[in-house]
Amino acid sequence: MLVRLLYASRAAESADQDMLLALLRQSRAANAEHGITGVLCFSGGIFLQVLEGGRMQVNALYNRIVADARHRDVVLLGYEEIAERRFAAWSMGQVNLARLNPALLLKYSESAALDPYALSGAVSMALFDELVSTASLGCQG
Repeated sequence: MLVRLLYASRAAESADQDMLLALLRQSRAANAEHGITGVLCFSGGIFLQVLEGGRMQVNALYNRIVADARHRDVVLLGYEEIAERRFAAWSMGQVNLARLNPALLLKYSESAALDPYALSGAVSMALFDELVSTASLGCQG
């Protein structure tokens, strides 16, 4: 059974590009081994991530993220059974928010800053889908 999980978290300490790249490298290797795919958005110290895969594998990964000292304020925004993956080609893709039009964030929230904590799960998923379709995805595989 396939599931899709959407969560948000805050970086526990100031996250820089090196930390983010190391996290992506680690995620890609582990996710490929466990059949997990997904995409990560990171902006202003906030992670917004979708994970897809087998129910047991995705649940185990989410539990590791919750316990990971690099994350705080982890919030589950959405969880659903799915018939097919949206991100099957991505062991962990990354949305390039540098190319994002701030008007997209204003479409879904009160400000032009990424803040999934102020949004419902359904709105967060709609925003995530548009982020993926309108911003550049990087680091395939």
